Amino acid sequence: MRNNVKQSLWILFFVLPGLLIVLVFIIVPLFMSMFNSMFSWVSINRDQWVGFENFLKIFTQYPYKDRFFNAIGNNVQWFTTTMLVQNLLGLLFGYLLYKRIAGANIFQRIFFIPVLFSIVAVGFLWSLYLNPNMGIVNKLLTDVGLNDLTRAWLGDEKLATPSIIMVNMWRWVGFPTLVFYAGFNAVPEKVIEAAYMEGVGEWRLFRSFLFPLIIPSITIITVLTLIGSLNVFEQIYTMTGLEGGPYFSTDTLGTLFYRTAFGSVDSGQPEIGIGSAIAVVIYVLTFGISAISIVGLRKKEVEL
Repeated sequence: MRNNVKQSLWILFFVLPGLLIVLVFIIVPLFMSMFNSMFSWVSINRDQWVGFENFLKIFTQYPYKDRFFNAIGNNVQWFTTTMLVQNLLGLLFGYLLYKRIAGANIFQRIFFIPVLFSIVAVGFLWSLYLNPNMGIVNKLLTDVGLNDLTRAWLGDEKLATPSIIMVNMWRWVGFPTLVFYAGFNAVPEKVIEAAYMEGVGEWRLFRSFLFPLIIPSITIITVLTLIGSLNVFEQIYTMTGLEGGPYFSTDTLGTLFYRTAFGSVDSGQPEIGIGSAIAVVIYVLTFGISAISIVGLRKKEVEL
């Protein structure tokens, strides 16, 4: 009995700090946001109870409705592009590393190095690289005779968001690469040997054996990509500013929330009630879609 109590106390000792961090930095702010979203505010002073009026403004009233749906559209673009380009590249690179291509150990480190860089530093430097007048990207295009391809990368409404996403993918592609690489390495060798003995080719081996067995890795990457895409903020802030320029073409829920809560979309004054409502929407979307993704992908997992 004494040993069980002692063991429980040790478990509590190690778990409690993590629980306190979650409580202080996640649970309490969430409930405070929900509480604050139910009031109207005069500057930074809580005023009258308005119920769900702030949520209705987000979805029905100009300019909040336009800014909200524009921002969430950009978040969707972040997610789809990242999933289709970054994570597919990570899957390919992870598979090539698993197959022990020449220089695999060196490439493994090269792929992951950008992940270690500060996101603020990466955003600042790439904003200089993409400068239409002094940036190295346009200069390189000019030097190789591709003058027609030079652009104002962050000044064009159609190119600004894809440009920032490409920078983000350059920084993060090493993470899914290593996750998929670890997933491939976790596949039992006996499965691979049995497949080769049956005369299975490389493509069928990947499609019918390896891919189903790395679904847990795909689940992890999908959920993390979803969370990151719904909460993207720093990359946009450092490259185009809080206004999500040009003309809100790079605006996301993260920048919209910050700008609304600490400086309104129309008056320049903080609108904490509406900002809190946006924060609650971000949480609900993140939690809800992540839960659905986890449940859906886990049904496809294969057990050996």
